[in-house]
Amino acid sequence: MCGIIGYLGYRDAYPIIINGLKKLEYRGYDSSGIAILYDGGYCLYKTKGRVCELEKKISYNINIKGKKGTTGIGHTRWATHGIPNDINAHPHVSNSNELILIHNGIIENYHAIKIILSNKGFTFKSKTDTEVLVNLIEYIKNENKLSLEEAVRISLNEIIGAYSIAIVEKSHPERIVIAKLGSPLALGINDKEFFIASDPIPFLNYTRNVLDLKDGEMAILKRNNELDLRQITNNHKLSPSIRELHINLKKIEKGGYQYFMLKEIYEQPKTIFDTLRGRLSNELICIEGIESNIDRFINAKSITIVACGTSWHASLIGEYLLEDFAKVPVEVEYASEFRYRNPIIEKKDIVIVISQSGETADTIAALKLAKEKGAFVFGICNVVGSFIARNVDAGMYTHAGPEIGVASTKSFTAQITVLFLLALKIGKQRSKITNYRYKLLCKELGSITEKVKTTLKIDNIIDKISINYHNVENFLYLGRGINFPVALEGALKLKEISYIHAEGYPAAEMKHGPIALIDEKMPVVIIATQNSVYEKIIGNIQEIKARKGKIIAIVNKGDFQASMLADHIIEIPKISEELSPILTVLPLQLLAYKIAYIRGKNVDQPRNLAKSVTVE
Repeated sequence: MCGIIGYLGYRDAYPIIINGLKKLEYRGYDSSGIAILYDGGYCLYKTKGRVCELEKKISYNINIKGKKGTTGIGHTRWATHGIPNDINAHPHVSNSNELILIHNGIIENYHAIKIILSNKGFTFKSKTDTEVLVNLIEYIKNENKLSLEEAVRISLNEIIGAYSIAIVEKSHPERIVIAKLGSPLALGINDKEFFIASDPIPFLNYTRNVLDLKDGEMAILKRNNELDLRQITNNHKLSPSIRELHINLKKIEKGGYQYFMLKEIYEQPKTIFDTLRGRLSNELICIEGIESNIDRFINAKSITIVACGTSWHASLIGEYLLEDFAKVPVEVEYASEFRYRNPIIEKKDIVIVISQSGETADTIAALKLAKEKGAFVFGICNVVGSFIARNVDAGMYTHAGPEIGVASTKSFTAQITVLFLLALKIGKQRSKITNYRYKLLCKELGSITEKVKTTLKIDNIIDKISINYHNVENFLYLGRGINFPVALEGALKLKEISYIHAEGYPAAEMKHGPIALIDEKMPVVIIATQNSVYEKIIGNIQEIKARKGKIIAIVNKGDFQASMLADHIIEIPKISEELSPILTVLPLQLLAYKIAYIRGKNVDQPRNLAKSVTVE
């Protein structure tokens, strides 16, 4: 994905755009660029690298600062078409230098359009689909003598793909045209000014009045708050629906932590508490999305959970919980695979889609496919007003608050918490869980935040382990039962931010291949909590020790047997097997963070990754 921002109003646009890009950099940081319009012309700068590199480049040239432009657009890129370099960076300019465009998304038929435009005399400097789009708009505009907005509308009807765009015209700096299909775009509205961004965070200091563009909508913005909202397909005029956004700005600042990821790890006692608040009261679970559709859940023949990345790992834990508590068959699917086959989904089925951002492209496509097949779609996401939140039949927010670090942490434990509530509620309604077990688990869930706080007090232990192993080339993560997905998540976190190769496996599968890798240089992280398969895990540890592997074991406090065998132990409080993933993942998050930090990596912005994958 990429981050786009724009401003049209009466203030100096440059500081608004450049500061907005810094806040959007979690969405992409391969390259960045900015264009500021003033009467009679514009200044445009772009460069490979992070926004700080763009600032340095601008500081050597006084043009952009010497002329006060009150219209501007900016972009921070996560490369799809074309390698990260100065030429491929946005904004992109049409052949006449009249139109300037920024774009988040993918134009799938750009190559065919490029050939047509090349045959008509257009030339291209970059390898991007965005430069093709801006020149298509110019061609249609000039060929048919159209206004910019009409040329944009016609052009967008000719392309295949996903996009959010903002386009300006050199000769008309008093206007910006924006449009959306598949990629997120928010419009902030204040007295005599507009703010455009991929999400509202960059303009919260200026306004809380937000219009979320829906798929297939475009808006023509003019000075003095002239807003013309239309459908792209038929040019039908629409009435804007503006909402007031309630976000605490302190929640999106680092608050004294060096990295957002570390801050978000330590926020988990609060985010789990917030996720439970109003939903769990003693032995009563209140979930409006379930209660108002209770017959659907009671009569469901099967449940399919669809997600990507970390959310997929949370979904696997949800599968264990739902099958255990509610006794309903559950399948967990990668959204990217689900959308490209012909899944057997019937009208009585339930499809649960999970996404932190609510804007994940593959998960959105899976949602649409499930609805086409007549399934009841239940959403779990973190972002209020996101596409998934608006388009599911019912759902739950995780209430984890803004998550800025690219590597998801607090959203994972919040998703597990929601899935635990969901499974308990459905199990109770289907009469598949005993009253005794239901009450016991509700009570334990209600006190989970204190155990999370205790677990996070392990800095010294994690520091020592990280120093010992920060230079290794490979890690193996093992877990059994409900903690197997935690092993997958731990491995993912390590490779995401430290760039060390790591694999997660079910511990019992070690003998089916991975055991060949184990020697004295291979650290093995094993989740060895006291549960129904504890003795089996002890056996796995002994197999590793016999081959001189280095063992880092996550154990329950007071455990003796596993602690005697391991080279390093990380203790967590005693907890039921069903709730253990909320605690066992915490040391793995901290271990990944500490190792990456020692290796000198940018923890919040790992290479080649972006926070949400809003393009395929």
